[in-house]
Amino acid sequence: MAGVRGSIALSLDLTDAGSGDLGSPKMRVSVSKALALIEGTDATNKANIFFADTRTVAISANENIDLSGALTDAFGASIVAAEIVAIYIEAAAANVNSVQVTRPASNGFIGPFMATGDGVSIKPGEYALFVSQSGWAVTAATGDLLNIANSGAGTSVTYDLVIVARTVAA
Repeated sequence: MAGVRGSIALSLDLTDAGSGDLGSPKMRVSVSKALALIEGTDATNKANIFFADTRTVAISANENIDLSGALTDAFGASIVAAEIVAIYIEAAAANVNSVQVTRPASNGFIGPFMATGDGVSIKPGEYALFVSQSGWAVTAATGDLLNIANSGAGTSVTYDLVIVARTVAA
């Protein structure tokens, strides 16, 4: 079966050290999460398509990423997502402006965003990762747009985008 195989991981290993009269207290937090993906569309933890690209948004401009039919994969096939499993966006370190990711008012992809206009601003050299093992629904023509905007004037912004999805709702 054709599809996506891989893993999406998050790891935090943090230590905070202090000083006190009777010693040096420490606190450690360790969190490790991984979503192991296998090929398919019939259940959570499965994906069968992904899109990856480096894109540029002009000065004071924006673009809508259509998650249902407008993107093509590395093999030239149209990406028609029914559910999104992960979205990764990284703003290029050389950017002057931030990359803004929002749910547009018209035909906006709900995904991890609770309301129209919700989003994140990604500073140069930083990134955002959204993951849903059960998938976020994509509704063709009415709920399939993700807006990417340049936060300011003067220079364009470049960003990397990876979208992992299923063509059938699990």
